[in-house]
Amino acid sequence: MLIYKIFRDAEWAHLADAGVTKGAPIDLADGYIHFSSAQTVEKTAALYFADIKDLVLVAVEADNLDALKWEPSRGGELFPHLFRDLTLADVVWSRPLPIVNGVHQFGDLA
Repeated sequence: MLIYKIFRDAEWAHLADAGVTKGAPIDLADGYIHFSSAQTVEKTAALYFADIKDLVLVAVEADNLDALKWEPSRGGELFPHLFRDLTLADVVWSRPLPIVNGVHQFGDLA
């Protein structure tokens, strides 16, 4: 099952360059890397990344991650949280997350 992380362009560039990241500022503050499922990633984008351009959507195979826990968050819904660094080797694919008419365009999440 794929899970998704939204990075600002500079955060993605750091991961691509260094090969490893502790995540975005919110991840550092919370002590784990926040991910979303296919069912929750669009709402995550709308809530936390509205009107932010130059985003990158990253897909990671959840079944391959050790230290991944699904924990309740918004409205009790379960979200995947990674309790270790994310490596470039964990990434299945990445692509730009453009905005059209104020809405992020996700396309096919497979």
